[in-house]
Amino acid sequence: MMTALQPWLQHPERFWLRRALFQIHLWLGAGLGLYVVLMSLTGSIIVFRNELSGWFLIEWLVKLHENLLLGGKGRIVNGIGAIAVTTVSLTGAIIWWPGLKNWRRSLKVRWGSGLARFNGDAHRALGVWCFLFILMWGISGLYFSFPLAFYAPALLVDPADKYTDAILFGLSQLHFGRFGWPVEAFWAVLGLVPAVLAFTGAFVRCRRMTCQLFLSGQDNLIRRQETRDVVIGCQAEANTHQPVVRTGEGRRW
Repeated sequence: MMTALQPWLQHPERFWLRRALFQIHLWLGAGLGLYVVLMSLTGSIIVFRNELSGWFLIEWLVKLHENLLLGGKGRIVNGIGAIAVTTVSLTGAIIWWPGLKNWRRSLKVRWGSGLARFNGDAHRALGVWCFLFILMWGISGLYFSFPLAFYAPALLVDPADKYTDAILFGLSQLHFGRFGWPVEAFWAVLGLVPAVLAFTGAFVRCRRMTCQLFLSGQDNLIRRQETRDVVIGCQAEANTHQPVVRTGEGRRW
């Protein structure tokens, strides 16, 4: 088993599956950006729903977070969003693995580096350190949107319902960190991480696309220059071998 995993552990970048998962992570994350920011910001506020019950906006924010102010349709959209967040979380964890030689370095942020490197380090480090929390939010968000998808298979394993309700209730409490104000305060700060990841991920994507456009432009410039050199060379060769036409100098009439 270890022999089969050794290439992946040493050089994961060589596997086509990792490259495919990277593309899924890249473009699915791009599509989720604004949605994740919205869920992140509203979720961090409504963690204190009970404490802010007198604030006139709190119930509006709760509905915005729960169903995007769209009722049942909004819950379905949130369910799709939760599936996407779970997918981005899992693919991110897989493509994060840099190999046995570099994994410790990928857990850190190099503060003295340039903006692009700092941004990439922050995205990778935050993503892997907060992976379990983001995965939990994705799965619990899916439960809120499609509860029957959890109850139906759970009843097959627990037909007497001894544990199902307690586990799913615990999952819903875990989503909002309802375990006293210290945990709620920690959850509120931690809830901002997905928004930070969305921002840093957008920066990574924009920089990647800019580099690709630049390299594509450079390639086109080189091709044009090479084509021009070939044309000039052909013209020079043609002029070299052009036959000399005599004008009849020295003839007598």
